[in-house]
Amino acid sequence: MGSNTAGRPVAITGIGILTSLGRGRAENWARLAAGTSGIHRLTRFPTEGLRTTIGGSVDFMPLEPFSAPALSHAMAREAAIEALAQSGLGEPQAGRRRFPGELFLAAPPVEHEWPQRFGLAHKHPGGASSYDDLLDAAKQDSGALHDDFLFGTIAERLADEFGTSGSPITLSTACASGATAIQLGVEAIRRGQTKAALSIGTDGSIHAESLIRFSLLSALSTANEIPQGAAKPFSKNRDGFVMAEGAAALVLEDVEHAKARGATILALIRGCGEAADTFHRTRSHPSGDAIVAAISAAIADAGLKPEDIGYINAHGTGTPENDKMEGLGVQRVFGPRGETLPISSNKSMIGHTLTAAGAVEAAFSVMTIQNQLLPPTINYTPDPALPLDVVPFTARKATVEFVLSNSFGFGGQNVSLVIGAAP
Repeated sequence: MGSNTAGRPVAITGIGILTSLGRGRAENWARLAAGTSGIHRLTRFPTEGLRTTIGGSVDFMPLEPFSAPALSHAMAREAAIEALAQSGLGEPQAGRRRFPGELFLAAPPVEHEWPQRFGLAHKHPGGASSYDDLLDAAKQDSGALHDDFLFGTIAERLADEFGTSGSPITLSTACASGATAIQLGVEAIRRGQTKAALSIGTDGSIHAESLIRFSLLSALSTANEIPQGAAKPFSKNRDGFVMAEGAAALVLEDVEHAKARGATILALIRGCGEAADTFHRTRSHPSGDAIVAAISAAIADAGLKPEDIGYINAHGTGTPENDKMEGLGVQRVFGPRGETLPISSNKSMIGHTLTAAGAVEAAFSVMTIQNQLLPPTINYTPDPALPLDVVPFTARKATVEFVLSNSFGFGGQNVSLVIGAAP
């Protein structure tokens, strides 16, 4: 079962999560295991005339005024607090937190949204009639608006609050970003750069403009009539993903460091694999080679063979293209066993949390191992072209030691993680 190419396992000692299902590990897992959907009609902004009027927005954290960076920061902060409390690292001392490691944050691309643009236009003498006018108005602004919409601002604020070391890293690899944040933390620990890492994925991007952009790509489900039934991964009648929000934080540690301080190790990151195909800005290459390469690399990095994987936490967005390519990749890596190996999609219940998805689903993968229970895929109609065991409708008890968690982003950015049971 071993491999000479395997990397050292890295411990997970803390998890924090919030999604459209609710706040915290307990509430999220209970609702996920029960097959409950967090998708609902959007009320944050008017939706009249839009093709898609549903989503997995996090409405229990109201912010006035709303902005995607502000919500992304608030969710990341709350997830980090829960993860740190579980790990026992970074607890407040003399009124200040000090986390003994580095921060890797997956955050959504940011730009001024229409409410901010209108606000700037009103500040311009006579109103703004061009983008240059908006820039002139921005120069007269106090600077807060500029700071709020810098790509690295969220990570800097989190680093200041939690006392992380080194330069806080902000990254974006599309829908693979959350998994990339974990991979970077694992690699930093393995090469001895740090003994611990705080890896976070967050995305609070549901606003009118982002919804319209994904609609123009024909990427979103338009099954608005029954919101809870709109996310249909691997289903014959799938018609697009449901945009959602959420955040997850994982505290990663060198295994010996965690043992020395008596920490409870929840699970291990055993392997990481990544591959890009640079074929198209949204589509995967028809060969599926990069998907196969990412999965295979993660399994090899873990020192395992395909037959050791007991469950796959699928990327499973519910778009015709993604699900077809993920199914193809699974069949190529796992052969005939690919038709019977359990593979389910959390997105059928929480929607697609975009930049946060890889971290959210890694957190759910850990809980899958801890509870020895496979979350279901709801809203499923079998697709003869995708002969997969998607754990339909109802959670399933199982003995699982190793989980493969897939994250495949626009532009062919693919990351897979192998997560194993604690020693």
